[in-house]
Amino acid sequence: MTGEDPNDSVGQGAAPWALVGRVTEPGRYIFTFGWLTITADDLAIWQTYPNAAFTLLRTLTPVTETEAEMVDEYRLGTFELREHLSLSEK
Repeated sequence: MTGEDPNDSVGQGAAPWALVGRVTEPGRYIFTFGWLTITADDLAIWQTYPNAAFTLLRTLTPVTETEAEMVDEYRLGTFELREHLSLSEK
């Protein structure tokens, strides 16, 4: 994981595989911008199309059921296939 903010480094909240450290397992990962949930289906797309960049979909979830505090939570949405990665995405 790089811990970079996708909204700052990639623009428009796009998440290429390199930005999330080329994770190999589905799960919930913490970054400076919040939590990102990556599914097995997301990984299958990246394994087939390593240059694919997903949009980030923000959801707000309570920290606990009794707390009103919210944390930033993201999941991967639609993706675009990129022919080449920029230097910042490698």
